[in-house]
Amino acid sequence: MQFTRIIPRKELINLIDCFWIVENDDPTPLLQKIIPDGFPEIIFHFGDPYSIKLREQWEHQSKSLLAGQITSYFHLQNTGRSSILGIKCKPAALTHLFKISMNELTDRVLELNNAIAGKWDTLENTLRSAGNHMDRIEIIQDQLAKMSPENLTEMPIEKAIGTIFSTKGLISVADICDAAATSERQLERLFKKYIGLSPKFYSRIIRFSHIFQVVQEREMNGIELGLESGFYDQSHFIKNFKAFTGEDPSRYFFDQPNLANFFLKKV
Repeated sequence: MQFTRIIPRKELINLIDCFWIVENDDPTPLLQKIIPDGFPEIIFHFGDPYSIKLREQWEHQSKSLLAGQITSYFHLQNTGRSSILGIKCKPAALTHLFKISMNELTDRVLELNNAIAGKWDTLENTLRSAGNHMDRIEIIQDQLAKMSPENLTEMPIEKAIGTIFSTKGLISVADICDAAATSERQLERLFKKYIGLSPKFYSRIIRFSHIFQVVQEREMNGIELGLESGFYDQSHFIKNFKAFTGEDPSRYFFDQPNLANFFLKKV
């Protein structure tokens, strides 16, 4: 399985974290775990689609998807050969672009046209007729550049999100309110609309995801990893890690070449 990450154009960095590509010619079914990372995604399958198990039952996915914020891990499995193009959107980007309420998408992966009411029908037809993923990325960037709102960084929701990321999730709701110059009640409303999670829970996800950046810097044991990630209580660290991954951190394979590690590691 080959993983590729592509940085967006400069004018799109407030909307897109990255584009990603997964290619695998081996049709053998492979179970994959997906772990929360704080970013919603738009996903196009150009090979065979995947099956998904968000709750108790497996479901067959469509070839174009929109995934909202997730609060815990879930599983995917290929049904054949994989050729996937994904858009890892900035946390509030889907609301900025499509005026949708993200609380309706929490813990959901929907067919793209159902989620955004057919707003990308023409674009998707163009993407599917393009010759390769790099051409598709250029087509998407051209379209998003036309849709990009102005002055995003001045919006309270963006200031709040930026503060959470700059502190690696180690921040109180009161301090987020101060950074965004808004009340706690208003902050909750903004996060419900633009993120689909409370600011406190979203901070937990960003704090958790930072673990995967820390582990790339040097090899360390579980206690060191917890401390470096801002968890001063080892039992709290283990509890949080298990909640998001279903595994104990001491038994998690951070170097395994799978989708979860690819999405959570930045390089």
